[in-house]
Parts: sequence; C-alpha cells; structure tokens
Amino acid sequence: MPPSASAMDFFQLFVPDNVLKNMVVQTNMYAKKFQERFGSDGAWAEVTLAEMKAFLGYMISTSISHCESVLSIWSGGFYSNRSLALVMSQTRFEKILKYFHVVAFRSSQATQGLYKVQPFLDSLQSGFDSAFRPSQTQVLHEPLIDEDPVFIATCTERELRKRKKRKFSLWVRQCSSTGFIIQIYVHLKEGGGPDGLDALKNKPQLHSAVARSLCRNAAGKNYIIFTGPSVTSLTLFEEFEKQGIYCCGLLSSRKSDCTGLPLSMLTNPATPPARGQHRIKMKGNMSLICWYNKGHFRFLTNAYSPVQQGVIIKRRSGEIPCPLAVEAFAAHLSYICRYDDKYSKYFISHKPNKTWQQVFWFAVSIAVNNAYILYKMSDAYHVKRYSRAQFGERLVRELLGLEDTPPTH
Repeated sequence: MPPSASAMDFFQLFVPDNVLKNMVVQTNMYAKKFQERFGSDGAWAEVTLAEMKAFLGYMISTSISHCESVLSIWSGGFYSNRSLALVMSQTRFEKILKYFHVVAFRSSQATQGLYKVQPFLDSLQSGFDSAFRPSQTQVLHEPLIDEDPVFIATCTERELRKRKKRKFSLWVRQCSSTGFIIQIYVHLKEGGGPDGLDALKNKPQLHSAVARSLCRNAAGKNYIIFTGPSVTSLTLFEEFEKQGIYCCGLLSSRKSDCTGLPLSMLTNPATPPARGQHRIKMKGNMSLICWYNKGHFRFLTNAYSPVQQGVIIKRRSGEIPCPLAVEAFAAHLSYICRYDDKYSKYFISHKPNKTWQQVFWFAVSIAVNNAYILYKMSDAYHVKRYSRAQFGERLVRELLGLEDTPPTH
C-alpha cells in the first residue's frame, strides 16, 4: 500500500465496493418484498451506495465511543456527535437499519443457519487470504468479544442475563506475531439443554472439528499451531502432522481428549518436584511434557524438541528453567492476551437481536482491526502514525464522506 493510503483503502481490502453494492441491492430487495407483504412504507426510498457506507460508518463509530446505542449520535446527550449526525437523519438511519440485509432471501441450496451472512464471511475470508501472509506461529482460540466493561458494571442483573444469551461461538486462527486474524469460524448453538453453547466447553470432539475447519487452508505450509486444552488431543495432532501442520498445546486431564496418552504422565506424583523440573515421554515425533511450576502443567507437541531448553522469566522469581515448547507456548499466548486487551474494546457496541446480524457486526469489527494491523505494517503508518482510536475515527469520517476532517488528537 502507498504512503498516501487512507484508512478506507485498508478497510476496502476486506470490504470492497462490490460487497457494499451487493448489500445495497439485497437491502432494497428485502424492503420491496417486506412492503409487498406487510403494506407500503411511504417514508422508504431505495438506499444508495453512499448511504450504505454512511450506515456502516455510524455502526463502526460505536466501537470508538463505546456507546450502547448507535442512536445516541443524534440524542444531544454525552455521546452525541453533531458533525456525524448532519450526514443522515436519525429517521433515515432507522429505516435502513430496519431493512438492512446481506442476503435478502434463502436460496434452495441454503441449508445452514448462517445463510444470511455466509457470502459476506466468504468474501471477508478471501480478502484476509489475499492481503496478508501470516507468520509460522499461529494460535487457535475464542477471541474476547464480551460486553463493554463499563456497560457490565452499570447494567442491572436482568439486563446482563439477557445480554449473555449468545447463540453462537466465534473461533479464530490468529497470527501470533502481529495479531492479524487469519480465519474465522462461527459455530451456531443448536438449542438449549445439554447440547447448547454452555456444554461446548466440555466437548473436545466438537472443538477438534472446529480446529480442522480453521486449519483447512493451512496444510503443507509448516505452520506451528498453539492450542488450548479443549482442542489439544493426540489424534488431532497426528492428523495435522500428516498434513504438514505442527502443534503445541496445553493439556488438561479434565478438558482434553487424553485418548492414547500414558496414564503415568496424567497423574500427579505424591511429592511435588522442584520448580522448573519436568518429565518427558515420546512417541515418534510427539512429546508429552509434564512441567512443574507451583502446579503441574502438561504440554503435547510435535513442533519442538523436548530436549531443547528454554526459560520462563518471572518478575519476582527470576528465571525458571523449562523445555523450549513451554517457553514458546507462554510467549505466543501472552501476545494474544495483549492483543485481546488492546483490540477487543474496539468491537462494535451495537447489539442486535438477530444472530446473523450479531455475527455480521463481529466480522466487521475484526475486519477493521485487521485493517489497522496492515496499516501499522505499511509505509502509510510512518506518514500519519494514527492510534487505533484515531484510525477508527478516520475510517468513520471517510465512510460518511467527511474525509478532509483530521481525526481528534
């Protein structure tokens, strides 16, 4: 990207005009069909590409202001923004919000519940693949997409319970060197009861299926994938090794599928060893490491030699010896935690009721974060050096057609 590239240029690597034009067509189609069925809406006029960009801009602005309702822009209160409010009336915005669609009607081939947003997710994935080449080390995890902590602190218990009912889980494969999210996987909750979302935490076989889906384009590239306890299993790691994908995962006797692993390594000895001590068992290229540091930590890996030594540096305890696999796991996971701390607060605050819309706005939030990561890696960053908040403000103003206004410092 050239040094003169704008925030909009980076965002449109993932959400280009042809995708936005499709949203315009689908929204107008849905509005027409809705009115044929439920009666004419005299206040409705067909949405244009410029209005669709402004509509997205208003939604993205909630990720910077962290206001609970996008309508606060027009309210005259604390979150109001007169310069943004003048671009479109609140009435017009609400009309577009009422009819907004990515896919207006179910096709005969659409069988799964995400058909209303799947074409957008596919287009986004294509943009991620073509714009970014990830580092060798990557992490599979569920990103932090919880409510804004200020809202959680101030809302009532009933509102909080209502808000927590999300009907899907979002998983990603993420570059551990930059934080760029390479691939998204959405798992729909099929219903309440034992098969609901709460039960997923104890379903290693489901998480293995999620991992396979996230790594379907990673075969033969010698990637090293770090996984949490619910994904780590001998069967999955051996399957990935045949595809040229190497793994390093934290193991838990409670959360992991421990099939095929020696029981002697899964039970704690009666007398705890000294800090930094470890035991190893191997099967081919696969190593099972049990390392002690104020508790027993088990790792399964075929990406690192178990005899290579590393260190964990603690502020108070100094250096604690460990196998290299343990050091690598801790380093890459801590980077992802820092990424979550920094970028999760820039998720769009608008919370629709429909599941496909929730998925859509999460995906747009990820696209904006990825756009900022590419911006920081480009020559354009050395010209303006925008923070994440400034980049978001700039993108909003460009989407609303106010691009000559500099971002707030």
